[in-house]
Amino acid sequence: MPFKPIDPGFIGTIVTSLEMLHRPPLRAQPISDLSLARWENPSAEKYRMLYRRVGEPWLWCSRLTLDETALCEIIHDPQVRIWAVIDKRGVELGIIELDFRVKEECEISFLGLVPELSGKGHGRWLMTMALQFGWSEPGVARMWLHTCTLDAPNALAFYMKSGFVPFQRQIETFADPRLCGLIDRHAAPQIPLIP
Repeated sequence: MPFKPIDPGFIGTIVTSLEMLHRPPLRAQPISDLSLARWENPSAEKYRMLYRRVGEPWLWCSRLTLDETALCEIIHDPQVRIWAVIDKRGVELGIIELDFRVKEECEISFLGLVPELSGKGHGRWLMTMALQFGWSEPGVARMWLHTCTLDAPNALAFYMKSGFVPFQRQIETFADPRLCGLIDRHAAPQIPLIP
């Protein structure tokens, strides 16, 4: 099979979309010393700061490309719900963002924790909370999300173990956000920087 080169300065990734069409059975709530704080109408600056802390190691950049008006149009929409994960000191260490703008659907737009919390079981707690919030909304018949090959290596398996079923794969290419100044040039060292 032939390879298709990616333009210099760009990144390519395989995106897998997954869905859940039925509320999962009740199960014991994983224990975590973290809590959630609902963010209603956060400032663009506050939102971007947490988005960077959680997503920069995986080159999350879609929200960084938006100007303040376009970003606030999304994050201030009453059908978009955002929670910050906080520790006992009140430090923000993660995010859940659920999008209910499509009738009968809940998209988990963003779900993540800062890298320091990786592998400590907090992800199961965070997903349990996201599912609880999503399925509690009246009329929701489908929850879905997507992940890509730039995410944490176990992300896809984690989502499938959580009950999501893959339904689509796509290839996405975009300008490397480290080269255009959206993200620190030294971020995500596991992803080669090819100018």
